[in-house]
Amino acid sequence: MNRSATTPGIVEWLPLAETGENVLRFTGDWTLQHFAALEAQLDALKPALPECPDVDFNDVGRVDTSGAGLIAVALGPKALQWLAEHDRDVPHELRGLLDTVSEAVAEIYAHRPKPPRNFGFVDMLADIGSSVTHVGRLGAKLLAFIGMTLETLARTIWRPARWRVTSLIAHMEQTGFHAVPIVVLLSFLIGAVIAFLGATALQRYGATVFTVDLVSYAFLRELGVLLTAIILAGRTASAFTAQIGSMKVGEEVDAMRTMGLDPMELLVLPRVLALMIVTPMLTFLAILAGVVGGALVCWFALNITPSMFISVFQTDTPLRYLWLGLAKAPIFAFLIAVIGCLEGFKVQGSAQSVGERTTSSVVQSIFLVIVVDAIAALFFMEMNW
Repeated sequence: MNRSATTPGIVEWLPLAETGENVLRFTGDWTLQHFAALEAQLDALKPALPECPDVDFNDVGRVDTSGAGLIAVALGPKALQWLAEHDRDVPHELRGLLDTVSEAVAEIYAHRPKPPRNFGFVDMLADIGSSVTHVGRLGAKLLAFIGMTLETLARTIWRPARWRVTSLIAHMEQTGFHAVPIVVLLSFLIGAVIAFLGATALQRYGATVFTVDLVSYAFLRELGVLLTAIILAGRTASAFTAQIGSMKVGEEVDAMRTMGLDPMELLVLPRVLALMIVTPMLTFLAILAGVVGGALVCWFALNITPSMFISVFQTDTPLRYLWLGLAKAPIFAFLIAVIGCLEGFKVQGSAQSVGERTTSSVVQSIFLVIVVDAIAALFFMEMNW
């Protein structure tokens, strides 16, 4: 193995005089300085080699890592494994080097790059099918988690000793009280913008007074609860995912299970119930803020005084619009909280996974809230509510 002579390595596919069977014979030094010539020889012989050729290392000289890598790539992982198990003629030093290099070669073979795709029509259909399958799996997991949440709620609601009141109040403060400023400010500004847009369109027909109806209808039925839900999806769902995900990374969830505690009862229920309680309150504040923003625009831009605004508001706006908007708030809150907690439990154990799951929870929450709101709007319209 460690001869002083520096002779270039040679590889030959020759028949043995004793048996007449071909053997892959390695001679000379297989080192980095002869790498190019050795690689060219192996490339020329590869088409003629069987899957597991017989080899002869008796006359091989010095071998370094680069030479062992060439030999390992030429023979392949199956032939190397066969040599390790059956061929005892391989020198001990070379056997150890080949074993080490073969592990890297096996890893390369296991993760070969996929051939480039041409993105034709079939590939497009395959991508669509894969996306639909992925969405179906997400929906199935969400339904299963909703079932687990409802089962845990039904199991603990009749046992006050198991209620987590302190945790519930803390989450109500975090998700409700701390969200009041941003919900009120954004609703106020959106109400003002809608009033400006409505006034611009209705002023051409001399019907600016109907800007009051536009603002009231929009916020009582749709925008009040929808804006609140979207803000909570971005603010609260991400917080739930990050909190539970961090606990998952720190193995606190596993520790709970080891101590016989139910993570659904300790982590999920207080968050879900807290959000379901505070969301109707935040929705009501959002409706008030949006209507006030629209009223101020009507006052300063359209000369509709507050008393006239309130009079038109009371006359033209049915009270059921308020109840329809508030009725959707607990449903949106439940979906947002469940998605946030579910994505937190999906964290795999790294900071990158926490970030990915947090982003996923926000996207899923906003998407599902808008879909459910559209379905509810169609249902209310068909019911003539």
